[in-house]
Amino acid sequence: MRVGVIQFKATKGDIEGSRERLAALSEEAAKESDLLVLPEMALTGYTFETRAAVLEVAEDAEGPTAKRFAKIAKAHECAIVIGFAERAGDLLYNSALVLDSHGQKAFVYRKTLLYDADLHWASPGDSGYPLLECKGERFSVAICMDLNDDACIDWLAEAKPRVLAFPTNWISEGVPVWPYWAWRLKDLNIALAAANSYGPDGEVVFTGESALIDGRKVLGAAPEEGDGFFVVELSP
Repeated sequence: MRVGVIQFKATKGDIEGSRERLAALSEEAAKESDLLVLPEMALTGYTFETRAAVLEVAEDAEGPTAKRFAKIAKAHECAIVIGFAERAGDLLYNSALVLDSHGQKAFVYRKTLLYDADLHWASPGDSGYPLLECKGERFSVAICMDLNDDACIDWLAEAKPRVLAFPTNWISEGVPVWPYWAWRLKDLNIALAAANSYGPDGEVVFTGESALIDGRKVLGAAPEEGDGFFVVELSP
C-alpha cells in the first residue's frame, strides 16, 4: 500500500483559499497514493480564542471540504483522511473525515483526548476509533493528543491496524519529535502516518517534521517548515 502524507499550513481567515491550495497539493499526492493523510484542522488553523470564531469556519461532514476532496479521492482512487472543525447540530468537534477510494464518506473520527486549546470549543469525541481497509490493509485514525492516551494505545494493540492515519498539529518543544512518536507505538507493528502543520499559530509554534514511521524506522519525512508531501510504499 502506498501511503502519502501532506504537510500544510492553512492561511488563517482564508478557508476557501486554503482549501484550494491544499486541494492542488492533494491532487498531486493522490496520483501516487492509495491512502493520503492530511493535517488536523487542515484548512482553518488550530488555535481560536473563542467558540464563536470556530463556528465561523466549522462545517458538517457533507460540507464543501467533503465535496471538494471527494472528487480527488474518486478521480485517483485514493482514500483520504483530512482534519476539520466539525459542526454537528449544536456541538463542535475536532474531527477527521475519512473518504474511501470511491469518494464516499467512510467514517468521521472525532478527537477523543482533547488538548487545552480544544477545551473551550470542542466536545470530546464520541465516535470511537475506526478499523477501516485500504488495498487489503487495515488502518485506523487518531488525532494529535490521542497518541498520548494509553486507552488509544491499548485499543491499537488489540485491533492491530497496519497503519495509523494521524492528522496532527504537534507543538514544537525544541526537541526532535520522531523518537517519541515511535516510542508510543513500540512493538505494535503499526506504521504511523503523521501529517503535521508548521510554524506559528497564535501563541504556539508547530513542529512540522511530518513523518511515516514504521517501528523505529523513519521511512519518509518532511522538514520543519514548508508545504509538501511524500509517499512511502509500505510493506504488508
